[in-house]
Amino acid sequence: MRLTRKRLCSFLIALYCLFSLYAAYHVFFGRRRRAPAASPRGLRKGAAPAPERRGREQSTLESEEWNPWEGDEKNKQQHRFKTSLQILNKSTKGKTDLSVQIWGKAAIGLYLWEHIFEGVLDPTDVTAQWREGNSIVGRTHFSFITGPAVVPGYFSVDVNNVVLILNGREETKVFYATQWLLYAQNLVQTQKLQHLAVVLLGNEHCNNEWISQFLKRNGGSVELLFLIYDSPWVNEVDVFQWPLGVATYRNFPVVEASWSMLHDERPYLCNFLGTIYENSSRQALMDILKQDGNDKLCWVSAREQWQPQETNESLKNYQDALLQSDLTLCPVGVNTECYRIYEACSYGSVPVVEDVMTPGGCGNTSVYHNAPLQLLKSMGAPFIFIKNWKELPAVLEKEKTIILQEKIQRRKMLLQWYQHFKTELKMKFTSIIESTFLMNNK
Repeated sequence: MRLTRKRLCSFLIALYCLFSLYAAYHVFFGRRRRAPAASPRGLRKGAAPAPERRGREQSTLESEEWNPWEGDEKNKQQHRFKTSLQILNKSTKGKTDLSVQIWGKAAIGLYLWEHIFEGVLDPTDVTAQWREGNSIVGRTHFSFITGPAVVPGYFSVDVNNVVLILNGREETKVFYATQWLLYAQNLVQTQKLQHLAVVLLGNEHCNNEWISQFLKRNGGSVELLFLIYDSPWVNEVDVFQWPLGVATYRNFPVVEASWSMLHDERPYLCNFLGTIYENSSRQALMDILKQDGNDKLCWVSAREQWQPQETNESLKNYQDALLQSDLTLCPVGVNTECYRIYEACSYGSVPVVEDVMTPGGCGNTSVYHNAPLQLLKSMGAPFIFIKNWKELPAVLEKEKTIILQEKIQRRKMLLQWYQHFKTELKMKFTSIIESTFLMNNK
């Protein structure tokens, strides 16, 4: 009996071992042999079976190696990248190599701060006596102060580096700007300031000789000059061209692009709202619009005398005209560059620019073969440039044949270019300030 039991137990143990070996064989070797019987390659979740795929797509899928852990690996890589970026941001947050204060004593300062730097001011009330803001760009902490209370000698100067924004367009403005430059130069000479740069709304005829004495190369304290209009002084060494921008002095706002701005059909072919000077190209423009009857297809509102003050109603009418027109006509004034160019860009209305040099000393040199509007052209402005308003009828006839989808793409391109334009200026401005001020510190 005992022998029989022993034999039975031995038989069961042997049977169990054989079964285990058989199972192990199928687990480790059986699957490999069955794999070719499946689809040519593993199917991802939600993918169609192989017989349903055709042509180039199927052959491409069959030829590539599928990694079942590919998704997880990508997620891990992205997580590692985000973690590294967060660590980098934490390590650099608040750390800057340079502090620069901008004194905004001209309306163009608001274009620099709110439109180009995308900074905010506190308080938001434009009539406040003192407004200020802060922004970090690159290695520099910028602070901005403006308002009637910012007066020479009547506010504490606790910074080493200053950018002074001034208006030198006419004699009364030049006198005021000179007082600021004398004040700032005295601060440099008494070592209360280390570095000084100026952003200047220059004269429309480019008669800016008055500021020459303040440039460092001429014994003054201004190391960098950012000058509006196509001045022959621009050398990309210590004098740089700066854009006129929008008319912030008339409260033109920072405009955010919307879906309707991009996609809606615009009821007007073009627009021009402005002053008509006697015997000017603007008068010729009005005559040409009337001759062909295109003034009926465009939003035209002309006045005989310039009006510096903007009402809420006139500002709204102007903004509506830009928003509802495919093209904005930009005839020259005293200078070729005008606020209207930048304001049209803000609303995705393509500027039609009169590309001629106005009288004065702005571009009368052999170097300025691309003048006027050198800065805009050098950055690839997607505008329509014409030499004579007699070319306008052909432009408008072509405009009538463009379908909405093409106009939408053109608006996107214009708005994207304008944003890129402002970003590039911000980075260039910062880079010039950093390289000059930090190098001179050494």
